[in-house]
Amino acid sequence: MAKFQRGVIAEDNLHSLYLIFKIHAGYEPRIRQLLAEFNDLIDAFSDSYSEAELTGFAAIGTKRWSSVYPNDKPKHLTDFPNLSTEYHNAPATPYDLFIQIRSDRADVNHLTGIRICQHFSDAVFLLAQVKGFRYLDGRDLTGFIVASDNPHGVKRKKVALVDELQDPVFSGGSYIHIQRYRHLMVSWNELSEAEQETIIGREKSANHRLAQPKINSHLNKTQLIGEGAQPIELLNQSMPYGTMLMQGLFYIACCRSPEPFTQILASRMGLNDNSYDRLLDYSRAETGAAFFAPSVDFLKQNG
Repeated sequence: MAKFQRGVIAEDNLHSLYLIFKIHAGYEPRIRQLLAEFNDLIDAFSDSYSEAELTGFAAIGTKRWSSVYPNDKPKHLTDFPNLSTEYHNAPATPYDLFIQIRSDRADVNHLTGIRICQHFSDAVFLLAQVKGFRYLDGRDLTGFIVASDNPHGVKRKKVALVDELQDPVFSGGSYIHIQRYRHLMVSWNELSEAEQETIIGREKSANHRLAQPKINSHLNKTQLIGEGAQPIELLNQSMPYGTMLMQGLFYIACCRSPEPFTQILASRMGLNDNSYDRLLDYSRAETGAAFFAPSVDFLKQNG
């Protein structure tokens, strides 16, 4: 397998920084050159602040892929599924370039982010930046553990990265989907703990599955079974974000195919059985975008 961007399968960290850019028209050759140098920049900061366990990755938006890399395209590259129902929306807000930085030091993330913005400065416009953080023992701001069913160890690579048999040119790459969810914390906190547990499908403190989770619980709407009775899996790299006035979850899915994300999102929206994820009544998606994070080898060879 080609050398992958380490940030795609990063283990848990204390802090994250998400940078979202628009690429200036006509700067595609320059972007290719800058992306070829990106992972060396990340490695330099990782070496300088080794105790921070810093990683990062860069991903190109599906709508800009063909203009940045016109000669090759990932086999399953598709736009973000813009889904809507009577009750909820999963809006598509296409972006050109997404960068994730994660480490155990917020100051190192900030310093790295400044250098990255300088690195890309003449070719892009910064549209948004979001700072994520680990909350308590890995919980969302709703009080429940985030992504407790994530794959571990070598299975992270198997779930998150394209393999050589699947797509030789893009081996080591990953299909990335992001959504910024805003929690309706006032309404959520008005619920009893038992009501919250029913919505999530797990005990709040111990994170155990409820004996009989509701069909429309977050657990049942996200833990799906596919062909061959195998679970539909993706690597969830989400982290909470927020201020005193606004809180939410910055959702990031990394996968060897866009299919698992689309299937899980459709399930949550209730498009399969008219039974939507009750958590969506208290956590609203405000953005949604699809990207591909190529291997380090691909970026360097095409720079």
